[in-house]
Amino acid sequence: MSSPPASPADHGPGIGSETGTGISVAPVPLRLIVGDEELLVERAVASALVSARAADPSADLRRVAAATLTRPELAELVSPSLFAEGRVVVLEAAHEAGKEVASAITDYAADPADGVCLVVLHAGGARGKALADALRAAGAEVTECARLTKYDERVDFVRAEIRRAGGRITQDGIRVFIDAVGNDLRELASAAAQLVSDTDGAVDEAAIRRYHRGRAEVTGFAVAEKAITGDRAGALEALRWAIVLGVPAVLVADALADAVRTVAKVGAAGRGDPYRMAGALGMPPWKVRKAQGQARGWRPAGIELAMAAVAEVNADVKGAAADPNYALERAVMRVVQARDAT
Repeated sequence: MSSPPASPADHGPGIGSETGTGISVAPVPLRLIVGDEELLVERAVASALVSARAADPSADLRRVAAATLTRPELAELVSPSLFAEGRVVVLEAAHEAGKEVASAITDYAADPADGVCLVVLHAGGARGKALADALRAAGAEVTECARLTKYDERVDFVRAEIRRAGGRITQDGIRVFIDAVGNDLRELASAAAQLVSDTDGAVDEAAIRRYHRGRAEVTGFAVAEKAITGDRAGALEALRWAIVLGVPAVLVADALADAVRTVAKVGAAGRGDPYRMAGALGMPPWKVRKAQGQARGWRPAGIELAMAAVAEVNADVKGAAADPNYALERAVMRVVQARDAT
């Protein structure tokens, strides 16, 4: 059966959660996620995992690039556990699978194993379409995650995000919000949640203009991203806008720490396929891929200095410093300088 696009507002109690009768429903054994909008795809995968863990809290998550699989490896991944432990197996980029593996996936779909939820990610389009069609025919639950290219689609997305965060927004407010933040779904989602929190849920044009002042949303992550890539001027400008817009100092400090830790983890793991590395590192493939680019230019000595800087600023913004904004500015400059450390 086909479900609507993976709008965050639509993720209520899913299959595998407890129903009103208190009976746990078995998770869906076969899911097909079609599209390449990363935010929506990751949310759909997360929904599948939540459903599986509602039935079995110990359910394991395994992600693998379909193009690297062999038929025996697939068979091993989807074989039932001897101890009846639940498992969610995510096949990344299934449209790139070879004929033999695509055939094996189709064969498995006809008789899926108990306790295993197979989640097949397909970019859509003509490549590998036969596999997607076969999975639909086999009764896979389908979630559409195509890129939102039309303005009306982004309007619907923003409205859903505001509602998901517990707020409400006017039609004029949505227009102003998109003009201020831009078209990136991750930024829209982050800004929506922040705005609902800051306005107690009543989001209107005046509130948006007051917080955004005609500029794109500046978050702690925007500051951290520029700092971690060595963009001193950009990071300081983003920080000053974040301060003007009222982004809490603690959130900026947390974002800096997260960026440094992520680069440290991904850099230490070495080069490799983001899809294969994602499970071991405990982060989605898009984040691994992004951090791999950011990690270039960083050396162990620099990471050590940056870790010390973000640890210190974390204490500073929680009361150790008289001026948390000055502490943040100093931390940003220390992270930028650490990147060039030998």
